[in-house]
Amino acid sequence: MSSYLGRLNPIPGFPGYSGPHKVGTVDVEIPISELPSPCPVPDGAQDIHTILFRIFYPTSSEAKGKEITWLPNPQRQYLMGYGFFMGASPLLSSLASFVPRYLHYVTIPAIKNAPLISPAAKDGRWPTMIFSHGLAGSRNSYSQLAGSLASHGVVVICPEYRDGSAIATVVRDPVALSEYQGGLFAQRPRSAGVVYRNLPHTPSREISEARDAQLRVRAWETGLLYEALVKIDEGKAESMTNLNTSTPAEALSRFTNRLDVQEPGKVIWAGHSFGAATITQVVKSTYYADRPQVKSIANPIFAVKESAKIRQQITNQSVAILLDMWCLPMISPDQTALYKLPLPCYDVNASNSPGGNALLAVESDAFFKWTEHLHTKAMILSPSPTAVPPVSASAFDEPGFSRPSWFYVKDSAHMSQSDFAALFPWLVRRVFNGHAPERVVRLNLRAVLQTLRRNGHSVAPTCAADLADGDEPTVAKAAAAGGLEDDPAILDSKVADLKAIDAWTHIDVVGLGLKSAAAATQTTNVDEK
Repeated sequence: MSSYLGRLNPIPGFPGYSGPHKVGTVDVEIPISELPSPCPVPDGAQDIHTILFRIFYPTSSEAKGKEITWLPNPQRQYLMGYGFFMGASPLLSSLASFVPRYLHYVTIPAIKNAPLISPAAKDGRWPTMIFSHGLAGSRNSYSQLAGSLASHGVVVICPEYRDGSAIATVVRDPVALSEYQGGLFAQRPRSAGVVYRNLPHTPSREISEARDAQLRVRAWETGLLYEALVKIDEGKAESMTNLNTSTPAEALSRFTNRLDVQEPGKVIWAGHSFGAATITQVVKSTYYADRPQVKSIANPIFAVKESAKIRQQITNQSVAILLDMWCLPMISPDQTALYKLPLPCYDVNASNSPGGNALLAVESDAFFKWTEHLHTKAMILSPSPTAVPPVSASAFDEPGFSRPSWFYVKDSAHMSQSDFAALFPWLVRRVFNGHAPERVVRLNLRAVLQTLRRNGHSVAPTCAADLADGDEPTVAKAAAAGGLEDDPAILDSKVADLKAIDAWTHIDVVGLGLKSAAAATQTTNVDEK
């Protein structure tokens, strides 16, 4: 009966998270004046006065409270952004934002300002991930994956960038707010809106420069975010001002000594599409900051200061989760020197480099079928991006590196990696040929959890419900044991090749790359959300 009534409900929703923990969330906006800048302030960032992010985290099973809306406030601003992104004129988008729509009422199954529970890990810290959104995303648009990970014991921080790539965002002015005295006729200072910048996806010099400019802002904001997380973990949250008044002042103090952000190499770096490209450029720019070829870049993406805390955090052990990574921003002619350097996990000069074990890349069916792009990505995921293609087995065998865990989900769309597929399944199915959005979330969750286990992060067992795409004996075993504490099958290329996991297909990096040169000039109509 409940299933039938659910079909009659016009408001879509998200299922509860599958992990053993309930999920809490806080919204944070901190003035950049209260944080040391990790690099020179990029051009075009003069009106960005704050960094904005949402935290998803495990909370008590007894926690009660209000769930947050999926559409951030001010909701009208974000609705206008979606209208503009879909091609409506600014006037039509503005008018449409006044019309009551079900998006206003969609909620995320995370409890606002809930308490943070203590981890069972010996060091008393939760694995901590920074997740970077793609084009037309926001700090809420990957709530299914972020919340699912939080329910398994991962603190996930989702920034909302102000580079014109978010669907919409607002920036509070800390100075104006501090000078506001109130009063009968006083007008409260307004927040400044940053609208989505709709750039063409066709490669050109002009577009490369525009994407580089966006990446500079994104990298700067990511570095600022890490500075904020370190201060929060060190118990210095009270020294920062959270301009989001819906979050209690004491909320951030709960994270003191609970975030695994101090030990080098521990932060997990993740992103989708343009967000995955952002993470890759941030990680490489930071790790290779002292290399002469990086220092020689005239207009670098991220000229990290020696004093920046992120310099000590990113190592060859840093884990990268790359969902449908968009490669066009990484082949900018001005960033060739950075492109030529491998991901830090392949550093042959560093001790104990994990190779592909520290990498997880998951493609949609749409991106897998984009041949030139796939070959370009193969070179980026290889130990030597500048080697003569195709990628050879010897590139991994000689240093003893494992190949990257690289898979794609059959019949999935690019936006299936985000919340949009769950909210608009009919659109994703009919327009983008994406099916079973819940399957994509399950498979991504399984793969990410196992990647974290493989790299020494303590997470909760994968539950039987998330094994629904595998063989029945495995599901039965997991159900009897209360979940799988180890799930090696999801990252086993042989298991994928045998099609033992529905729609989960392995991509072998070896043999790819011959068509990568064409990606720089290839035009695509694939939506970049």
